[in-house]
Amino acid sequence: MTVQQAVTPELRQWIIAQAQAGHPPDSVLQAMRASGWDEDVAITAMEDTLQGFLAEHQAKQRAQQQAKPAPEEALPPAVPVPDAAIADSPVWVDAGDRRVQVLMAMKHPRVIVFGSLLSDEECDAIVAAARPRLARSETVVVDTGGSEVNEARTSRGMFFERGENAVCKRVEQRIATLLHWPVINGEGLQVLHYLPGAEYRPHHDYFDPAKSGTAAITARGGQRVGTLIMYLNSPAKGGGTTFPDVGLEVAPVKGNAVFFSYDRPHVSTKTLHGGAPVIEGEKWVATKWLREGEFK
Repeated sequence: MTVQQAVTPELRQWIIAQAQAGHPPDSVLQAMRASGWDEDVAITAMEDTLQGFLAEHQAKQRAQQQAKPAPEEALPPAVPVPDAAIADSPVWVDAGDRRVQVLMAMKHPRVIVFGSLLSDEECDAIVAAARPRLARSETVVVDTGGSEVNEARTSRGMFFERGENAVCKRVEQRIATLLHWPVINGEGLQVLHYLPGAEYRPHHDYFDPAKSGTAAITARGGQRVGTLIMYLNSPAKGGGTTFPDVGLEVAPVKGNAVFFSYDRPHVSTKTLHGGAPVIEGEKWVATKWLREGEFK
């Protein structure tokens, strides 16, 4: 009568321990035979145990590899950016020819809402000068360095040359004083006009370094590092400037402005922003983009 030998959990643990200790299979089999194990049973027990142990070990390795945090993306280097002198939380700041209110300030992203940056007369003068020159707004095509009409931007707009007229020149100097950034580092004012339903979907103002056309664009003055959006009227409903990454919306109040900076061309700046749809009335804004160097 043949007595069937049972492969116990203790035997499996012993086989694994021998393998982990570096003993070759032949010596393990010899030890089992010396202890009275049938050779076929011993071989089967060794194969099943070691195959199961190896599969479990590989599964643990895969799980550990998947659990490892992804390597941090190398960020572009940070550069100096424009900013207002509000470290001591003033209610008013000096903009040269005008005192400007500080209505709200956020550190990350760097967002400041200014009150009464422009007078009503200045707002009206900019709108009057821009109105005859409006055309369907275009966006920069970073792949080519050109521009094109984009369905994400459903406004009409135009650009003034820097210092083109007296009001532009005065406002540009005021911005330079307020944000401690040279006039020559600014693009000309862009004026946009939004009717009900018009919007500008969320986007970034910096130029993507990965795009082929960025080198040509930044050759004129480097990257954009700051944006100032000035509200030239107050729509009845809608039209705010939104920052989706931080859940912020700035109301478009005539004469006020929202400023934000970005010290590197990267989403980590949290400066994704957009112009919410106008619900009732119309919206006029003037945007000033600030570059790293002299904009030519």
